[in-house]
Order: sequence, then C-alpha cells, then structure tokens
Amino acid sequence: MRFLLVVNNPTNWPLQIPGVEIVAARAYLTDPNYNKLRGVRVLNLCRSYAYQTLGYYVSLLAEARGHKPRPDIVTIQDMKSPVLSRVITEELDHLIQTTLRPIKSERFELSIYFGRTLTKRDRTLGRRLFNLFPSPMLRAQFVYREGKWTWQGIRAIGFDEVPDTHRSTVLESATKYFTHKSWSGRAGRKARYFMAILHDPAEDSPPSDEVALDKFIRSAARHDIAAELITRDDYGSIAEYDALFIRTTTAVDHYTFRFARRAEAAGLAVIDDPASIARCANKVFLAERLTLKGIPTPPTGIIHKDNVDAVLEQIGLPIVLKQPDSAFSMGVTKAETVDEYREKVAALLADSDLVVAQGFMPTDFDWRVGVLDGKPLHVCQYHMAKKHWQIVDHASGGRYGSVKAVRLEDAPKRVVSVAVRAAKLMGDGLYGVDVKQVGSRAVVIEVNDNPNLEAGYEDRVLKSELYDRVMQSFLRRIEHLRNGGDRRGR
Repeated sequence: MRFLLVVNNPTNWPLQIPGVEIVAARAYLTDPNYNKLRGVRVLNLCRSYAYQTLGYYVSLLAEARGHKPRPDIVTIQDMKSPVLSRVITEELDHLIQTTLRPIKSERFELSIYFGRTLTKRDRTLGRRLFNLFPSPMLRAQFVYREGKWTWQGIRAIGFDEVPDTHRSTVLESATKYFTHKSWSGRAGRKARYFMAILHDPAEDSPPSDEVALDKFIRSAARHDIAAELITRDDYGSIAEYDALFIRTTTAVDHYTFRFARRAEAAGLAVIDDPASIARCANKVFLAERLTLKGIPTPPTGIIHKDNVDAVLEQIGLPIVLKQPDSAFSMGVTKAETVDEYREKVAALLADSDLVVAQGFMPTDFDWRVGVLDGKPLHVCQYHMAKKHWQIVDHASGGRYGSVKAVRLEDAPKRVVSVAVRAAKLMGDGLYGVDVKQVGSRAVVIEVNDNPNLEAGYEDRVLKSELYDRVMQSFLRRIEHLRNGGDRRGR
C-alpha cells in the first residue's frame, strides 16, 4: 500500500520511510497527476483543518479521489460535535478517571501520535481516542473539577505544533504506523476488495456465531473479497476497507451506529446502514411506518401518559407492551389484567415518553423471513420457548425455542409477500421480518435489522448459498459505489 503524507511544507518533515511520499498540500490539490492515482492512502498533516483551509481541502479532495484520508471530513466535524463529546464522556469516563488519577495538576493535555502516546500509562486512553478520531496527530484536553477529570475536547495538530521533546516519539510512532504488519499483510493479499466484519467476541447472543462468521469469510474469498474480523477497538481503521458488515447487535446509542455512520461517510458498502439501524431499532417508528403504509399488524397503539386507559380500551387484554428500543424479546412484557397493565406501563413510561402496545396473538411459532436487497433470502419458523409466550424466555436463563428452516417455495406466499413489503419500507439492506400467521391472516410483528444468520439454523436449507448471496450483494454494492452510483448498490 502506498501512502501520501501531505504537509504544508515538506522540508519541515524530517522522516523518510519507504513507500511514503511527502507531498506539499498545494501540489496535492493542483497537480493533476495526484488526481489519477489509485490504491493510495492520504495522511493529512496540514497545520489547520478549519473550513476552506488547505488542510480542509486536502481531506475533501482525497475523499473525492478515493484516497481514504486521515482525518476525513467526518472526523474533522466530529471533533467539533458537542453531541459526540457527551458520548465520549459517558463511554470513557471510567478509563479517563483511572488513567489520569496520578496527575496532580488541574489541566492535562494528552498528545497522540499515530495512535501512540508518550507514556505507557496513557496508552489505552490514547488508543481509544485515536480510534474515535482517526487522525495522524491529536491533542486532547482534560480539566480536573469537583473531584474528577472531565474531557474538554480534542483537535488534530500539525507537525509544527509538536514540541522538540516529542519529536523522537513522533518519528518512532510514524515509522511503526507505516510499517505495521496489517498494512503489509493487507497489501500483499490478492483480493480485489477488503471487508471488515464487526463482531463482539464477548456478546452472549450474537447474530452470527463463530462458525457462521468463518463461512462468511470463506464466501467473501470466493467473491474476491478479503474479509477479516474487527472489534469496537478498530474504529479508526474503517476507512481502509471497501465494505463493513456488522455482525453484533446494533442500537442507535451504541458504537455500532457510529461504525455504520463512519463507514457510510467514507464511501463503504455497509450492512447494516445507519438509516436501517435507526428505523428498525425503534418500535414506535416501526408501528407508525407499518400502519401508514397499510402493512397488516396486530392491533397497535402508542401509549403516553395521557392515553393509558384509552389504549387499553382500544386493544383489550391480554396486551403486549414494548419499550421502543427493545431487542431479542428484552423490554417486551405481557399484561393479563388491568392492574398488571397499569403497573407495567408506569414502569416503561419512567424510561420513555412513549410505549408501544399490541394485541396479544398466541401462536406456536413466528415466521422469520430474511430479506436482502428487497428479495426473500431465507424462511424459518421460530418456535416459542417451552411453556412461554415468546421465542426467548429470559426469566428462565435465556432459554430459546427451536428453529426450523423452511424452503422458500414451501412457505406461505402471503407470509413471504408481506415480509418483503415491510422490509422495503426500511431500506434495501438485510432484515429479519417477524410474521404471525393466524388462519388466513399474516401480520407483521416487527422488522429487525441485523437479523440472526447462524450456522445450522438459518442456513439449514441454503447452506453455503446463503453466505454467497450476502457476499454477492456486497460485491454489487462495492462495484456500484466505485462506479459513482448511489448507496442502493443496484
């Protein structure tokens, strides 16, 4: 892999590394030869990334040329975002407190050079910040107030802001960064494209187990895509890939959403895309969207503090109550009596201004229809857990019902049709649509992004073809984006 290290004045950069070309910012912006380059990565070390400065335009044009810059425009904007600042404070608070506890002053600046810090004590914190704000050189500010350290912000810096006492660290960090085995290893592989598969090794019930993940990687290779597993700690490397496949449970207020957002902004083919996560993760959106578009659902109402009794009168008992961001049957409960209903609604409204209510429809199983690119991918029967009304019985330690894969041609046409219609309302990605069949009626319970695709379950009928269809979709999406198409990838 070839690198362009873009600076205001090349004579100020003292390091020469094989495969790394030092380029003046004005030359990169104006010399037509750079516009034609392919297979390069730009490290932007300009003095300023403020709007319409040379540094800003270097990152902007590098993105347009497919040079995957660091920092990219999203990172530059993220450094100014008060919303992301709050997220950082919440996620990293414990790490910040433990890392900075020995410091006695009221202010502290943490310098991060190519992902590395000056001291071993700060290494983990520096790496986490580098992953969140992938930029060659960073400086984070912290202040000590009322007995704790508070994160104040972060900014990218140029080489001219590096103190003389830090320069040896910068040179050492840059050398290790450019010669890291992951660069040479990836460049040496003969695949046409590269895919990151985001997973969480510690997740109790991941959407794809280890065997399925291995099958995805093997299928990707058959389609000239080199796929590798990444974790939340690899946020900073997303721009180095051509595609992101999220195989850990998603949520809007979660690192998976930030991964999806950054990957989409960097021009990657992404499943699950941010819009799909946002739409499917909230049951209020689903209920409103499905109802407005005429998709048959159980009797449904949106509860707020002023209509608790009215919704009960509308739907009746028994009634199913769902917190808006529930997943895997968590946050979903059933009320059999009026008192139980009011008690459970009160508990749910304590955490959310709105709660979804649906009429209870008892069945032995739910149909799960996998939909990809607006077409059915697989069909399964998800049976209820033993002596329970849901697929998962969390009260009994997470006991699951059985899963039976069914050939597409053997599934009820009405079930498959309504599932595909519902999925198309969410987007053109990968979805799992839960459908109940009662007599001749097929009603949609919900649409899930990030659906389960596990070895021995959802792939029982299609076997390796299931994994191949997913990779074929990614290949179409990657090539469509490379040819200047929109994100629909068709």
